[in-house]
Amino acid sequence: MIIGIIGAMDEEVEILLKNIEIKTIDEKASMKFNSGKLWGNDVVVVRSGIGKVNAAVCAQILIDDYKADKIINVGVAGGMGEDIYPGDVVIADTLVQHDVDTSVFGDKLGQIPRLEVFDFKCDEDLIKLAKNACEKNTSCNSFVGRIVSGDQFIASIEKIEWLKDEFNAISCEMEGASIAHVCHLNHIPFVIIRSISDNASNGAHIDYQKFIPIAVKNSTNILKSMLESM
Repeated sequence: MIIGIIGAMDEEVEILLKNIEIKTIDEKASMKFNSGKLWGNDVVVVRSGIGKVNAAVCAQILIDDYKADKIINVGVAGGMGEDIYPGDVVIADTLVQHDVDTSVFGDKLGQIPRLEVFDFKCDEDLIKLAKNACEKNTSCNSFVGRIVSGDQFIASIEKIEWLKDEFNAISCEMEGASIAHVCHLNHIPFVIIRSISDNASNGAHIDYQKFIPIAVKNSTNILKSMLESM
């Protein structure tokens, strides 16, 4: 079994690359695909770059060229709601692209036109593994719910409240739903795991840079526990 692991930024894969026993490094689409062993599993770790297109291209290469059987996306995200704080972990059960809008044709906001599903559902077994890993990590709280993605960095409380009301979202970022979209089309099990770096809902957005290392460490710890359980 080969597990594809995607992080959008260098910071999100740095710890993984320090621990992987690398066999090969290939460059495709300006991305470096690091194949090897990580915590007992055959993996390909890659930094996709920020945004939905980068993430989608990365996921498709993992599936086509590296025959990834499962894909896990880890990294940081913005939190929504008063109870979610920087460092907490969010496991997606479903994902929606919040910046897709063909409502002029009668579609719901977020609906990919002519696609048979509205949201993209994570694999139940991978969700369960992630939840079990979170239970072992007592340094942060964890939540399961919908993550929304779009090519926007969301910083305004008004936009966050809109995303919560419109999509019942608990977190937002810029890649997960596009990875989910690709996995759905290819029938590949996946899960999106994000650690919170900021939350404008409770004033924590001002410390974004400060909390990135903490958030990365927590999401990486969850991934490590998951891989060791596979």
